[in-house]
Amino acid sequence: MSMPSVELRTREHWRWLLYVALAIVGALLTFVGARAQQRASDDATFRKLTDEYCAAWSTGNADAPAKFYAKESGLVFYDLAPFSYHGWEEYHDGVQKEFFSSMESGALTAGKDLKVSRRGTLAWTTVSMHFSEKTKDGKTTETEVRYTGIWEKRGKDWLIVHEHLSAPLGG
Repeated sequence: MSMPSVELRTREHWRWLLYVALAIVGALLTFVGARAQQRASDDATFRKLTDEYCAAWSTGNADAPAKFYAKESGLVFYDLAPFSYHGWEEYHDGVQKEFFSSMESGALTAGKDLKVSRRGTLAWTTVSMHFSEKTKDGKTTETEVRYTGIWEKRGKDWLIVHEHLSAPLGG
């Protein structure tokens, strides 16, 4: 074997390694860019859903937020009162009785601290909220609320399959 032939093969070997390394770096940059774009899209999607969710609950009609919820009877939803509901039907009827039957007006507002985490067709959101209520007997209530929602993508819609609302003790 002649020396130039060995040098040529060595150069070709390094050139091939360089191409592979560049392909890997390109793939990683594409993945990172796509992930950042997905995160921005998720943040916008769930900000819109959360604001619409709050507006629906603020109507004082338990039918309004129904479109945000999965309807299976085995799902559990923790609310401010009484403690928990099992399935959308129980949730709907319970909130209508516990809150809306005595409420003259109310507003649920999401804070700016929405955090979204997503894995495929499941997402969970956390956000602080504020609930204002005026009852039919004239009493007013202002409550800071912590919210966690578990969402599942079904077809083109994101539906809540579990949620937990709580208020700090004494507030």
